[in-house]
Amino acid sequence: MAIELGLDTFGDVTADVNGDPLTPGQVIRNVVAEAELADRLGLDFFGVGEHHRPDFAVSAPEVVLAAIAGRTERIHVGSAVTVLSSDDPVRVYQRFATLDALSNGRAEVIIGRGSFTESFPLFGLELDQYEVLFNERLELFAELLKEGPVTWRGSTRASLTQQRVYPPTASGHLPVWIGVGGTPASVVRAARYGLPLMLAIIGGDPLQFRPFVDLYQRTLSEVGRGMLPIGAHSPGHVAATDEQAREELWPHFATMYERIGRERGWGKFTRQAYEQLAGPTGALCVGSPETVARKIVRMVKALGLSRFDLKYSAGTLPHERLMASIELYGKEVAPRVREAMTAE
Repeated sequence: MAIELGLDTFGDVTADVNGDPLTPGQVIRNVVAEAELADRLGLDFFGVGEHHRPDFAVSAPEVVLAAIAGRTERIHVGSAVTVLSSDDPVRVYQRFATLDALSNGRAEVIIGRGSFTESFPLFGLELDQYEVLFNERLELFAELLKEGPVTWRGSTRASLTQQRVYPPTASGHLPVWIGVGGTPASVVRAARYGLPLMLAIIGGDPLQFRPFVDLYQRTLSEVGRGMLPIGAHSPGHVAATDEQAREELWPHFATMYERIGRERGWGKFTRQAYEQLAGPTGALCVGSPETVARKIVRMVKALGLSRFDLKYSAGTLPHERLMASIELYGKEVAPRVREAMTAE
């Protein structure tokens, strides 16, 4: 069973050796360097998230991805995720079709609702239109992916009549995934549109997502579609030993978790909760290369994945440690996972 292995980052604002935050500009340049390393290591995908808040540096992932495309040779590049609800589907298609040209066919899009809502007021959109915005814009985006004349009517943007959108991709196909956090309706929607599914697994036991996989495959069958790829994204960090990886990640992960938790009313994040999340059945892929590989293989086998992406950045965790983690992921984790899946 073949497996693609990738990396994701949200462009978290990291710290320098003194613990002071880097400028957003330096963070963005570091993300490009991290992607270059991933390409040299032979990894399959590098994803960049979209956020509009001070703890993340990347608000225009396509621009960052274009820079990465110009400095890499084989790795696929894409979003993680593009918040389609608060963007214009035509512009999203045009930007990624342009990225596809720049990268010589290596562009991908992971679309979703996003985990934050700052983009809605920023772009003059109402949160009470959350559902209709995503549904309508996904419907239009799906039509644009056919790369023919588009006729579409909706309530959230101007209608189109036999409108062509440029540039087309060279292959006639822009790879698109739908990112899903935990909503069955989103799983069904991905299947009905015939789009691959990307599961955002950030807590609990990844095997709890098996019912979503079953629902997706069942819906594909019901609508007369063949099986499509399923991927998963989980946070993690790799170091020489389990103890080193957990100690390096802990303060940065905890601070990030509690900052977001205060906004959402979560309880205090304890070391005990962290250790459970980092344990054999937790979603956090942190540890030595052997430990991380074992967790990924467990997830891949149980969920029938064709891709796994490690969200390798975590709050203020410094760039130097991110680079060391990427190095171990590419040189030691990836070969272990591929060997295990080839044997399977």
